Amino acid sequence: MTTPTTPRAIVAARLRQARILRGFSQREVGVRMGLDKDTASARISRYESESMTVSLEALFELAQALDVPPAYLLATTPAMADAILALGVQSEAQQAKLSQALEELTALPPGKRKQAIDRLLADLEPS
Repeated sequence: MTTPTTPRAIVAARLRQARILRGFSQREVGVRMGLDKDTASARISRYESESMTVSLEALFELAQALDVPPAYLLATTPAMADAILALGVQSEAQQAKLSQALEELTALPPGKRKQAIDRLLADLEPS
């Protein structure tokens, strides 16, 4: 799969991924957004096919309907999308702690940063 490059393509791809991840049909997503059940599927199809631009308000409604952070729908890389989803399921307190840890990690010089990341990943590996 090629990486989408335009804003419309990025949102369309993330919308489709989130919908499939949640196991929703296009109609279900539209209805969860508050759209009429007779037009819901067509609207989501137009968003996913990039034939209709998603407004900012609709982006937030889509995120709520799909139970994902709005930022997920704008993530430009798969890794960023995964990170947003992982962070989004944490409590606000945990998000703050993880954010602080990430800030401290990125402030390290490149060599020390790599070592710290390698140690962290090694600690997370199952025994």
